[in-house]
Parts: sequence; C-alpha cells; structure tokens
Amino acid sequence: MSEPAFDAAQDPHVEVLRVGAEQHPVLLVDGLLIGVEGLVDFAADTAVLAPVKSAANFYPGVRAPAPGGYVRALIKALRPHLAQMFGAPIGGQAHITSALSMATLPVQAANLAQRLPHIDTTQPNQLAILHYLCGPEHGGTAFYRHRATGFEAIGPDRGPAYFAALRDEIAGGEASGGYIVGSSDLFEQTAAVTPVFNRVIVYASNLLHAGVLPDRPLSQDPRLGRLTANTFFRFEPR
Repeated sequence: MSEPAFDAAQDPHVEVLRVGAEQHPVLLVDGLLIGVEGLVDFAADTAVLAPVKSAANFYPGVRAPAPGGYVRALIKALRPHLAQMFGAPIGGQAHITSALSMATLPVQAANLAQRLPHIDTTQPNQLAILHYLCGPEHGGTAFYRHRATGFEAIGPDRGPAYFAALRDEIAGGEASGGYIVGSSDLFEQTAAVTPVFNRVIVYASNLLHAGVLPDRPLSQDPRLGRLTANTFFRFEPR
C-alpha cells in the first residue's frame, strides 16, 4: 500500500484546557486533518508494528514509524497553534519523531514504569502530540499531580527531588496495582481527555501523564484497537 495523502481541514475545533493547580496548557484540536482513515489502513495493512527494543522506551505496546507525509501535514497544520500556545517559533528548526502506536500489553506483563504516570523528558522545550485514531472505548490520556512533592510538571530543577521521592515510595512498597485509573495513593489525577477519532492533543512532555488503559487490551487489530500516532516536537526556545 502506498502512503496515504493528508490535508489540513478548513475549520477544526480548537480548545485549550488548563490542567491542575499549575494550570499547564493542553491544546485539543478535533478534525485537524483530512485523510486520517488512510492512516488506520496504513497501520493495518503496511506498517510493521513491533515492540520497541530500547532500554529508554517504556511504551506498553507496539510501534512503527509514521509515514512522512502524515508528519509533514500534521506539523504544518499545528505550527500556528504551537507558536501561540507553547512559544515554538513558527518557522524555527525542530527535531521531530513520530510513530504509530498501539497499547497492547496486558497489565500482568507491564512493569512498574509502564503502570505509573510518567514524563517523557525534563526539558521544557519538547511537546508531545497525541493523535487518537480510535474511539472512547479505548481510554484516553490523564494528567497527574505527585502527592508527596505537589509537582505536576517535572523540569530540570524539580527532577532530583521528584525522582528521589518516587524511589523512596517504590522502595517502601507504596506503588502497586495495575495501570493507573483515576487517582492513587501516590498520584492525584488532575484532568483526563477522552479519545475521539481524529482528535489531537498537545502538551509539554514534562507533564506527568498516563494513558487510561484497560488491564486487558480490547484488540490487537489496528482497526479495532487503541491506535494512536505519537509525535515528539522539540524546538529551540526563542
């Protein structure tokens, strides 16, 4: 199958959420691109979805590189919003990685890092762009506050204190159970976004977040399972 074609929609619905006590922005755009049904077909018929063999990657499922045409269309459509909301220079250079992803790991096979809220980096100039290619039955994305420190975003200045506190909690046996759903003894959920097909959310990669995942995935089929496109956009600050 050849790569599908994409175009920017003329009138997407744009909303800005402010999450938690720290009021970090989460950009929500419904109907950003035309042609995303072809991305689902590409994932099902062409992409080779496989576990990521990297010690630094904790994604609880399988991934494959996203088509280049999709990534170009996505970033072109989002650029004005990334500039306005997150201060990413509209014409500046950026480092971009993008993957089609399916959460397929049953909870009994997941390690602790995959079950707890996490950050992608402590750096403030990286954005996570999550494009839902599935419906609400698969669970969305939630944001959290770490109860012991009160932190909702973990920048370089907060990293040492946060990770030290979390290590102590894990060593004390306080972190247990399945995939986090709602609040727990260690983390308070501050907001949750429901997945809608062709919904895009954008947030700083250093926000504490987690997928709202069932203990047993509904399907391994990209047309029926929890398919998303996950893009990281790292820019040079102004």
